[in-house]
Amino acid sequence: MTDIAANFAEVQQRIAAGCVAAGRSLDSVALLAVSKYSPADAVRTALATGHLAFGESRVQDLIGKANELQAESQLQWHLIGSLQTNKVRDLLQVPNLTLVHSVDRNKLADQLQRELVVAGKKLNVLLQVNATGEESKHGCRPETLSELLDHVQTNCTALHVQGLMAMGPLHGTARPVFDRVVALRDNQRQRSGLALDTLSIGMSGDLEDAIAAGSTMVRVGTSLFGDRS
Repeated sequence: MTDIAANFAEVQQRIAAGCVAAGRSLDSVALLAVSKYSPADAVRTALATGHLAFGESRVQDLIGKANELQAESQLQWHLIGSLQTNKVRDLLQVPNLTLVHSVDRNKLADQLQRELVVAGKKLNVLLQVNATGEESKHGCRPETLSELLDHVQTNCTALHVQGLMAMGPLHGTARPVFDRVVALRDNQRQRSGLALDTLSIGMSGDLEDAIAAGSTMVRVGTSLFGDRS
């Protein structure tokens, strides 16, 4: 049986050690617990450790879990998976929706804008970049990031772009990929004048490389909740 509390302590130790090795403050990297494929009871167990931020990949799973845990008003929900435009309205009904990591095209940004205006809401988002070029990954191409950010800034005023999200490679060393994402962020920060303080990079297997590169949020699932495949 997975000891979720012990796993959280171990991952927090890994994050702290990564910060020390990189010469960064211990509070400069946030942990997003990826609860996809885990039952609501696992989230409750994690909440008992004091952790509040959880990420889901699919809108229908997020809605179901949020409904089951609606009494936990302190929960912070993140959508980290690809978002279809026909799921936007449903997503925006989720209470305590804190951040959407996966805005990767103009059409999606426009649909979010339309629904947010109707709902009278604002939404914090990250722009997702496919930094590896792997066809299995979602995200805009690095060379189209400027156009996407400009479109959102000009046309989607209900979206507040907080930074970038990307994934490491399926094979090989992650650090060069993460360095490219940081360089992209720095370039967009200079271009746009936005702070873009959030870098959602790094997962269970490569969080140390991500922290060394400059990640401010690591998305960890397997190391916390066990193998859910």
